[in-house]
Amino acid sequence: MLGGERLVAKRTEWRRILAGMSLFDPAQFPFATPASGVAREAGALLRRYYEKGVAAEFKGDVDIVTEADRASEALIGDRLHALFPHHGIFGEEGTRQQLGAEYRWYVDPLDGTTNFAHGFPYFCVSLGLEHRPAGTPVDADGVLVAAVIYEPLRDELFLAERGKGAYLNGRRIHTSKANLLQESLLATGFPSRKRHESPNVHFYHELTLRTHGLRRAGAAAVDLAYVAAGRLEGFWEFKLNPWDTAAGALLVEEAGGEISRFDGSPFRLDSQEVLASNGRIGEELRSVFADLFAGKNLSPIPTPAEFKQRREEAAAR
Repeated sequence: MLGGERLVAKRTEWRRILAGMSLFDPAQFPFATPASGVAREAGALLRRYYEKGVAAEFKGDVDIVTEADRASEALIGDRLHALFPHHGIFGEEGTRQQLGAEYRWYVDPLDGTTNFAHGFPYFCVSLGLEHRPAGTPVDADGVLVAAVIYEPLRDELFLAERGKGAYLNGRRIHTSKANLLQESLLATGFPSRKRHESPNVHFYHELTLRTHGLRRAGAAAVDLAYVAAGRLEGFWEFKLNPWDTAAGALLVEEAGGEISRFDGSPFRLDSQEVLASNGRIGEELRSVFADLFAGKNLSPIPTPAEFKQRREEAAAR
C-alpha cells in the first residue's frame, strides 16, 4: 500500500511539473518552425566552415566578411524564398528581395563574424520577421512577429512568435528574476568601425562598477537571446542594424523582458539605440543612462558593504 501511495504521489508531482511547463507545439508556430529548419541548415554550413577555417576579407576599412557569411546568406535566401515566396528578405550581406512585401525577413547569416574568423566560439544565425501591413509608411516600423536565433556550436535554437512565448530547444524560457542592477550581469558591444567615436567605453566603465559584471562577447543577437533566457539581465549597444536585433528584440519581449531606446522610448528597428533588460532592472538602468548622458547626478560607486546593505534592504521589502 505504501508503495502504491508513493507511486500516486510521484505521478501527482510529475503532473504538477508538467502543468507548470509550456510544452512546445511546432504546429502552432507557422513562421518560426519552418525558419528553424533553415537556421539549422545554415548553422550546419557555418560549422563546417568553422572547422576547416576561413580566410577573411575587408568590406570597408575595418569590418570583415568571410565566404561563410556569403554562403550562409545565399542558402537562407533560397530556403526562405521557397518556403515563403511572397515574403521580402533584407540580409546583411546585400540580399534585397521584395522589400515592398507585407512580410520581411531580417537576416544575419553569421552574427559574430570577427569571432568566427578568429576561432572564438560565439556566433549565430539570426532570422527576424516583420509584418508590414498595407499602408505602413516607408520610414515606420511594422510589427515583429517571429524570431529564430541558432547557435550551431552549442546546438541551441531560440525561437518565438508574437503572443506565444519564447523557447529554447523546445522549452519555454523567461528572463531572470534579478531586481537590482548591482546583482545583474550585463552585456554590450563596440563597433568594429569608428570605435574611436563611440562613447560606449564611458558607459562600460561606469556600469562595470555598478553591476555584478559586464560581458563583451561580440554577437548582439546571441546577447539578446541570453537576456531572454535569463543568462544575462541586460544588454545595450549603439548603432546596430535591423538584422542584428530583429529576432533578439522579439525574444526578449516574449520572455517577459523589455527593449527600448536609452530613454525608454519605443525600440526602433534602425537599432541606433538598443537597451534590453529582464523587465525588473529597466528603470534603474535607464536612470543610470540618463545621468550618464546628462553628465550629472552620478552617485559614487557603492562599496562592497553598501552593495550588501542594498541587497538586504531589497530582500526585506
